[in-house]
Amino acid sequence: MAAYLSMGEAHRRIGDYLSRVVSAISSSDGAALASLVAVSSAPGPTPLSDALAAFPDFPRLAGDRYPHLADLLVPLLRSIHSHSLHRFADAYSSFEKAASAFLQEFRNWETPWAMEAMHTVALEIRLLAEKADRELATTGKNPDKLQAAGSFLMKVFGALAVKGPKRIGALYVTCQLFKIYFRLGTVNLCRSVIRSIETARNFDFEDFPVKDKVTYMYYTGRLEVFNENFLVADQKLTYALMHCNPQSESNLRILKFLIPVKLSIGVLPKRTLLERYNLLEYADFVTSLKRGDLRLLRQALDRHEDQFLKSGVYLVLEKLELQVYQRLVKKIHIIQRQKEPARAHQIKLDIVIKALKWLEIDMDVDEVECIMACLIYKNLIKGYFAHKSKVLVLSKQDPFPKLNGKPV
Repeated sequence: MAAYLSMGEAHRRIGDYLSRVVSAISSSDGAALASLVAVSSAPGPTPLSDALAAFPDFPRLAGDRYPHLADLLVPLLRSIHSHSLHRFADAYSSFEKAASAFLQEFRNWETPWAMEAMHTVALEIRLLAEKADRELATTGKNPDKLQAAGSFLMKVFGALAVKGPKRIGALYVTCQLFKIYFRLGTVNLCRSVIRSIETARNFDFEDFPVKDKVTYMYYTGRLEVFNENFLVADQKLTYALMHCNPQSESNLRILKFLIPVKLSIGVLPKRTLLERYNLLEYADFVTSLKRGDLRLLRQALDRHEDQFLKSGVYLVLEKLELQVYQRLVKKIHIIQRQKEPARAHQIKLDIVIKALKWLEIDMDVDEVECIMACLIYKNLIKGYFAHKSKVLVLSKQDPFPKLNGKPV
């Protein structure tokens, strides 16, 4: 139970907070200002939260004492108060008003001294919106705050995407936008921001902070996974992995996407890596690709279906089936070459059907023929299909082309 707080003490605490905000602005102390505008990330209940609860007339106090900053200070205090009471939708609405006032001030400041505070505002508006939407959803109301936060952050991005030193903060805001778009399932909205970052003359990617570049590469790499541009996804996610803090949990988050991408281009991770990061759910995929074991692949997909669907890599892993078929045909080819070298390049579909049946997978000749045609079309196998004789005729030169990475 909180101790009794007198009106006088509450008045003093609120006044002290207001004076520190104004002092940070007047002295261009970005770090101090950043800590003062943090709402959801501040520990609670704080001395200020108790004071706001004990002194309900705090809006008038802020407006009378600092009228030139009332548009910032009054809603900021309201947001802190609402958040302490777990009224998150109210906290978000008030914070958005405070953030808009801060953005207006930020535009007028010639130097980027308040960039750290601007980043805190961008972070807070996303975090508060997420809390607000959860609250609204539980009460049967429309959870629309995260969408509103995205619209506001686009205004912030516009203020930073200009020539001059302020542009250095644009990538951080871009990453906050990515997090919102991914949460909302509107990843198509990422394109316009990516275009601005990668084509505008205002930006030199290497000038941005390393942490922001890692986050940017992680999210754009995930976008390339969705678009099945696995080579580009590999480059971006590998960059993120190589430049992130080795001790950070980000390694695990990146690897959850990078490993399926590597598998898709024919690069098989070592078991020691999977064990180190507790990612053994991918071990059976590696084994199935080595053996051409379709049954093992499907079992692994079924066993971890919920996990892979949640992370968004299920479809990527499912499409590994074609590589497994390729490996199976390759093993059959190797065995035939040992028995009948002269006819090793001719593989009867009956043999493939028998191999699948041994794996407890029943397929008729038409299904297998369709798969072989798909392997040829996808350039996983070089050759042609003799329909009348039901024979797959392999090219005598490089019948199993390498994937974009290493051969499976």
